[in-house]
Amino acid sequence: MKQTHVSYAKYGYIFSLPFVITFLFFMLYPLIYTIVIGFTDLRGIGRTDWNFLEKPFDNFVSVLNNNTFRVSTINTFKIWFINFIPQLFLALLLAEWFTNQRHRINAQGIFKVLFFMPNIITAASIAVLFNVLFMFPEGPIQDFLVMLGNRGVIDFQKGEFNFLTNRTASQFIVAFIQFWMWYGYTMLILISGILGLNPSMYEAAEIDGATSVQQFFFITLPNLRTIMIFVLVTSMVGGLNMFDIPRLFNNGMPDNATSTLSLFIFNQAYAGSYLFNRAAAASMIVFIIIAVLSSAVFFLMRDKDAIKSKKYLKQAQKELKLKKAGGTL
Repeated sequence: MKQTHVSYAKYGYIFSLPFVITFLFFMLYPLIYTIVIGFTDLRGIGRTDWNFLEKPFDNFVSVLNNNTFRVSTINTFKIWFINFIPQLFLALLLAEWFTNQRHRINAQGIFKVLFFMPNIITAASIAVLFNVLFMFPEGPIQDFLVMLGNRGVIDFQKGEFNFLTNRTASQFIVAFIQFWMWYGYTMLILISGILGLNPSMYEAAEIDGATSVQQFFFITLPNLRTIMIFVLVTSMVGGLNMFDIPRLFNNGMPDNATSTLSLFIFNQAYAGSYLFNRAAAASMIVFIIIAVLSSAVFFLMRDKDAIKSKKYLKQAQKELKLKKAGGTL
């Protein structure tokens, strides 16, 4: 009896077509177009005529020499650093708290939902909310401080301090928003990493009399290397692409104190100047910064013992092959 062979491979290609088409039109084409116009004189909306520059890197030089770009770069790293350190510390603390069998926290699901909830709310809504909270001179925070001043708790009078016009205060508020939105997400990632560890290691440590602190520093942290790399790289990429929070909270003000790299690129492209070529060049510079820093993170946090073991194994295999070859001769 003749058996017919049915190939289902074509259906896989058909089902993948929507993703491929979407990727080509909405991701790959804009990416290639951005790279191209970074070396051109393209400016403005609706212009179709553009030419490649005689000096192809003029846009990159102009961006790097731009003082606003330098200030935005410093602000971006500063705000990211201020929010990431406490974010990682609190996320590690909560992850250890939820996964430690000695504590046995009740209603863990409710706590996790509450901690993760700020990440669900749109960043635009949170930015506008905090702008209203710190509004001057009639904002809720101002009224609360005045109330404390009237009761003698602090020395504060209305009109004495404007958060939105103070450089340091604005930066710390933006950093706090980023911290508040993302510590719950980081916590869940770390919890999933800890739950994936072999429980027999903790059982052996308990039998040996290791405390919770010792288990955390000598078992949990060393075995979370891969998860920590993921958290650090994704947080760094997200931090270097901060846009909606500084844009909607204070529009980069005061005096460019909350201006970030993404906000600088947006202003170059759409805030009156329409310098598409320089915005594209700035985007590529940011991409290079992210790529270099990500590579540095992977290099610094690599498992050196595993690398040594692989080298030793390759050397042993090479020596074994040489011995076999010598024996056959």
